[in-house]
Amino acid sequence: MTEKVTKTEQEWMQQLGLDAYKVVRMKGTERAGTSRVLLAEKRDGMFVCSGCGADLFASDTKFESGTGWPSFYQPVSDDAVEEEVDKGFFMTRTEVHCAKCDGHLGHVFPDGPQPTGQRYCINGVSLK
Repeated sequence: MTEKVTKTEQEWMQQLGLDAYKVVRMKGTERAGTSRVLLAEKRDGMFVCSGCGADLFASDTKFESGTGWPSFYQPVSDDAVEEEVDKGFFMTRTEVHCAKCDGHLGHVFPDGPQPTGQRYCINGVSLK
């Protein structure tokens, strides 16, 4: 089991800033296309959690989904992210959050490329 990172809400706000705090701690969603730097990122490396720095997605699993959010077909490991049912916005989706700090990342959908068929649609402010 991953040891959880815990902070006060004030500490999270100070670290993340208002926009990222709304997404990462309050389960918000950034507007599509606002993470232009991460959408265009093509270098080899690791996308990490903006809340705690945990490794989340390897760059070689990133793909262009056309959705306006960075997308990946699998997390770096089975224990990097956790999933739960999200019934907000009059629909049922699967929310993805960081296993280490519980920071909201985005959602996963079953319409991604092979080899997994999954599309982890991730808010750019949730990643570094």
